[in-house]
Amino acid sequence: MTTRGAIVTGAARGIGRAIAERLAEDGHEVLLVDLDDDELERVCAISPSLHPFAGDVCDSNAIAGALQAAHEVFGAVGILVNNAGVPGRNAPIEEQTDDDWARTLDVLLTAPFRWSRAIVPEMRREGWGRIVNIASVAGKEGNPNLLPYSVAKAGVICMGKALAREVADAGILVNSVAPGVVETDLLKSLTEQQVEYMLSRIPLRRPGTVDEVAAAVAFLVGEATFTTAQTIDLSGGRCSY
Repeated sequence: MTTRGAIVTGAARGIGRAIAERLAEDGHEVLLVDLDDDELERVCAISPSLHPFAGDVCDSNAIAGALQAAHEVFGAVGILVNNAGVPGRNAPIEEQTDDDWARTLDVLLTAPFRWSRAIVPEMRREGWGRIVNIASVAGKEGNPNLLPYSVAKAGVICMGKALAREVADAGILVNSVAPGVVETDLLKSLTEQQVEYMLSRIPLRRPGTVDEVAAAVAFLVGEATFTTAQTIDLSGGRCSY
């Protein structure tokens, strides 16, 4: 497998960190983008192939700065993983404010659009590219009391399909990964009853792991040379479509 330069957003912890570490293990040079500067430094100390960039994924100046940093560190960017996220406010629609809606969609949908828009021209010039968006089963099913989050994740899935068809002739593959319940710090913060309810909807009766999500991403940017415009389900059987 040819190694490439990669950017992973929201990479200081959880799923993003696991993806960045897996890509580095596979030989790629990886720029990790996150607001948490201290945690970025700790993660990047693990491998010389991991490089930190502190910035807000919603900031256009940060996008330009990250691309410049990537070019200085390893040259062309061949892989983009749009992972940065926020859970959104858990509340019924009548309690969701305009700010709740705007912030959630800005991070989960508008930011991936802007990052992709910034990097696609470079991938076109290189004649090769891989974009992976981290979506969610919420974008396929819709989660009650998480309306902005569900809408944003559905938008990310649709954006991946549309963009994949737009750039296929340039050698760029675009796919999404839709995790269900994943064992992260967020899961640990829930009550035993909440976790049991979620697990009851999963045929495999367990949460996924961050390493399993990272493995799916590694496949999509590596061996998956004939896969584009797809959404890879990682829900343990909860979603079968």
